[in-house]
Amino acid sequence: MNRSTHALTLLCLAAVAACGGGGESDNSTGEPRPSATRTEQPAPAERLAGLMVTPAEVKKFTLQEYDDEFAIAESSSELSADKPACAPLALALNQLPPGEPQADLTRVLNSESEGLTGAHTYITLTTYAPGKAQAVLADVKKAVAACGDGFTAKRGDGNSVYNSVAAEDTIPAGDETAGFTATMSYQGVSHTLHTQVVRAGDVVGVYFSANGLAIANARPSDAKLPTTVVEAQNAKLG
Repeated sequence: MNRSTHALTLLCLAAVAACGGGGESDNSTGEPRPSATRTEQPAPAERLAGLMVTPAEVKKFTLQEYDDEFAIAESSSELSADKPACAPLALALNQLPPGEPQADLTRVLNSESEGLTGAHTYITLTTYAPGKAQAVLADVKKAVAACGDGFTAKRGDGNSVYNSVAAEDTIPAGDETAGFTATMSYQGVSHTLHTQVVRAGDVVGVYFSANGLAIANARPSDAKLPTTVVEAQNAKLG
């Protein structure tokens, strides 16, 4: 795998495109019986499914499950960076959850609207144990500051090269947010990739956009995150 691997991956992906409360005492055991009104907390994966945007909330976009068949790596443990401080960015740019997640979920959105043809937006939601999500955002912010000259994402003997990284202003969201752009080259043509990371409580959302069609046709691209998608997902996160 060479420096064009990430571009080819983008092309392939574009084609796929507890509530407490007591109970009554059980006379036979002396133990409390479950209350009929007790609310069970959803499992982490179920919680993320409820927080992900739905087709009705992003009507001008199609919403598809993410197929990692062509992904650079199938798990976070398989991906690293030549500069360790940049590892959080490598994961964010490849739809992989950083830190120690309880569950994660990715969806792909695309639109045929004028100006957005060929652009795909990936939303990855990840939930963490209490207090862990703050560390994830802190690491992303540190990485953006440290990786301006770019970095190489590495998996086994394969590499994906990002030429530069820069902080980017984003729509305020959640408890905290951070945005950045990364550039890459394919067949001598430069492409700008946009990413926003949002923390809402112990859930982290990563929004990433790229234009696979432009990459395939050797046209420069700068696929910005669609405002309507970002606002809809931010509203779900609260």
